[in-house]
Amino acid sequence: MSEAAVVPDDAAPDHTQSETPREQTQLAARSERAHAETRADHAPPETEPEPEPTGPDPQSDLGQTDSRSDPAQTEPSRPRRHKRRGRKAVIAVGVIAAVGGAAAAGLGLAGRDASGGGSATQLPPATTDVTRQTLKDSQSEDGELGYGAATSATGRLPGTVTELPDAGEEITRGKALYEVDDKPVTLMYGTTPAYRDLKPGVEGADVKALERNLDALGYSGFTVDDEYTDATADAVKEWQEDRGLDETGAVELGRVVFAPAAVRVDAVDAEEGAATGPGQKVLSYTGTTQVVTLELDTADQRLAKKGTKVAVELPDGTSVGGRIQDVSTEIDPGDGGEQDPSTKVKVTVALDGAKAQKAAASYVLAAVNVFFTAGERRDVLTVPIAALVALPEGGFGVEVVQGSTTAYVAVETGLFANGRVEITGEGITEGTKVGMPA
Repeated sequence: MSEAAVVPDDAAPDHTQSETPREQTQLAARSERAHAETRADHAPPETEPEPEPTGPDPQSDLGQTDSRSDPAQTEPSRPRRHKRRGRKAVIAVGVIAAVGGAAAAGLGLAGRDASGGGSATQLPPATTDVTRQTLKDSQSEDGELGYGAATSATGRLPGTVTELPDAGEEITRGKALYEVDDKPVTLMYGTTPAYRDLKPGVEGADVKALERNLDALGYSGFTVDDEYTDATADAVKEWQEDRGLDETGAVELGRVVFAPAAVRVDAVDAEEGAATGPGQKVLSYTGTTQVVTLELDTADQRLAKKGTKVAVELPDGTSVGGRIQDVSTEIDPGDGGEQDPSTKVKVTVALDGAKAQKAAASYVLAAVNVFFTAGERRDVLTVPIAALVALPEGGFGVEVVQGSTTAYVAVETGLFANGRVEITGEGITEGTKVGMPA
């Protein structure tokens, strides 16, 4: 007879050293039946009750094991199938993931049926109303108030600089920009730069610009056109006499500087008494009206259309009107090292009217905000962009909520602005309630 096994103090009472292997097998079978009965008592209503298992015959050979302990002889229970609710939603999400997953994820598709017109199986976590409003694609950019880009005035007449203006001084038509050898270099209005001597027999836009200025200054006896005639020469002689110049009837290159309008001296580069000559910089000038200059990224170039109206907010919060005067593209080559070349869109905004100029007069080189409007749609139906759902067949829709049911309705999108989007669709009206992500 073998030595009795030592039983720990905390062993279960019914698992004693007197249990034989056969008894242990019977206990295991009874435990399995108890678990099976417990599972049957807690099974859901739809599940058919599992047949009561038959335990081993107490009088049978204890060497045989319970048939339930043999996996090959165990018949698993077959609960009733639950309805596959949400299967269509899963399929729809799969299609969207394959065709336009990025759009679906970004626009908040929440796993409901987005088949375009079908009913959803559950209400969305939040809702919002379709509203009617004016939608503006607007954007604010930082700008600098000043007088715009400066233009250099370079000498064409050899001699000595005898008189210079002060920085900030304004010079109008017929006045001296500076003097060389005590004789004035005169400002006249025009867009064609002076590039040659003007004398009888020559023709061109520069001749016409000269004649326009002579006429504006009160000289007459000639026809304003592009021909330099003897009558033009006579008027020039009168002008030369009044300006203290030699009365030759011809205008030598460098005696006149053409600018679009009155100028403001931005900086003086020469000194009185210094020698000057062709190509030597004397001073730089700007326009006399304040403008705003700013840079845009190329992605925002749509905002900058010449002639487009903008709003300018001054440092004191005053808003004045402006208009895009000039748009140009410039390439910054970078530093040749870590900084790569970049392209910037340079924009100049002119302030509209005397009122705007007066409001800005006390601010020079001040930071301002410029408000652009790239697009505007008046009296349109809009929803938050997050309300859009990507439809599996393509395009977008919204989830229309009516009481306890919802349906997806395809929509056409219009202008996107300020987190909202213009929409049109069948049955979509002001006040229609649509689903939103949580």
